[in-house]
Amino acid sequence: MRKSLTYLFVVMAVFMMTAAKKSVTIFMIGDSTMANKPYTEGKQERGWGMALQGFFKENVHIDNHAVNGRSTKSFINEGRWDKVKNLIKPGDYVFIQFGHNDEKPAPERHTDPGSTFDDNLRKFVNETRERGGIPVLFNCVVRRNFQRIVPKNDDDEKLRESVFSNDTIESDTLFDTHGEYRLVPQRIARELNVPFVDANAITHQLEQSMGREGSKKLHMWFRPGEIPSIPQGRQDNTHYNVYGAHVVAGLLVDAVGEVVPALKRYIVHYDYIVAEDGKGNYMSLQQAIDDAPMHKKTYIRVLNGNWPKPSIPKGKKIKIVCDTPASIGK
Repeated sequence: MRKSLTYLFVVMAVFMMTAAKKSVTIFMIGDSTMANKPYTEGKQERGWGMALQGFFKENVHIDNHAVNGRSTKSFINEGRWDKVKNLIKPGDYVFIQFGHNDEKPAPERHTDPGSTFDDNLRKFVNETRERGGIPVLFNCVVRRNFQRIVPKNDDDEKLRESVFSNDTIESDTLFDTHGEYRLVPQRIARELNVPFVDANAITHQLEQSMGREGSKKLHMWFRPGEIPSIPQGRQDNTHYNVYGAHVVAGLLVDAVGEVVPALKRYIVHYDYIVAEDGKGNYMSLQQAIDDAPMHKKTYIRVLNGNWPKPSIPKGKKIKIVCDTPASIGK
């Protein structure tokens, strides 16, 4: 009897340890505002999905399939959705966010709210559920538009060809550019009983609170000579820089925790996130330490990379937390 009880205890302990370490996969499908971006040679553009790994515990894996310039239509027609769908296992999550490019007139991308846009979102939701996955719908994040008359913009991707200009006259009010495309995901979420994150409202509040000048800090808005990778500067009100992607990711992940309670226990926040693959807000551990304030407890998470032992100045209270792939020399 005693041996049986001992065996039962061991089995239960192993089960509890396994459950505690259970991995969770979150697939992401969307456009450039969510996508992973090139990060070498000082490139600064980031999608908020690229930053998301740093806001979840280590046993959550972010598999980001968002791609620049894609709409629901082109994501499906290019076979990208089929690729993701075939990877989904029971219990996996799929974060879905489109709209920026569904609005565009190009026939290979354009969909209509009330018909094709709605139908494509339904397809993502229903086919995720058929695979045993859990869909989460997001509407599109805002563009930084402080002009009452929305500037003509047939392709957000062309904004990467823009250069800095200081002659734009702006108001103090952020104006919507998405129209019905920001409303459809919430309607589909109600129709199909899907968790919904109002990313548009969250980012609208963020950008409006920062104002027309402060909100530039979120985007690829740089003066000539400000960063070496863009010598002529840039004026891009759609795409995020490193700072903006991390601010937005932090806000959206907290919103996810409210509508998907099962994910809330995995959400974490650190002062700085270091990653050699551009998924942190630092690509150097030493730089993160150097930028940490004096005499204030600072938590630094290291996602990956092999780092030499850093120098921590006297007076800095640094707590470094390393994920399994990361290592720090002694």
